[in-house]
Amino acid sequence: MSGRRSTRVEFEEHGRRVVYRRHRNGGGLVSPEARVDPTAFVARDAWVEPGARVGSGTNIAAGAWIDANAQLGEDVVVGKYVHVGAGSVVGDGAHLADAVRLGAGARVEARAHVPADARVAAGDVVTRGTYRIAA
Repeated sequence: MSGRRSTRVEFEEHGRRVVYRRHRNGGGLVSPEARVDPTAFVARDAWVEPGARVGSGTNIAAGAWIDANAQLGEDVVVGKYVHVGAGSVVGDGAHLADAVRLGAGARVEARAHVPADARVAAGDVVTRGTYRIAA
């Protein structure tokens, strides 16, 4: 298979072996226990952890980390260096700008926009009206 990059990546973490696979659209690291739609884009240095689900048309930028059991709907935009906490749910068409941090179990309503550098506490809910974005 000359010319093809490896799709399996292994690390040692805390004395145990951790395996990821490169997503075909973008080359990001995806746990074999995660479900990422083939039409989603996962940047090469983004991570999707076990149990996470990523919907069709979603775009995950460089340095983003989708934690265990997080759920991203369809057509979600995840900016650079975003952390989507474990068990968080992000609705269809939501936009998480660069460096957003969602705490564990946070929820972002469909089509809501979370501005750059925002911190959403564990369990909090972001609605379309939570952050006022100037038109």
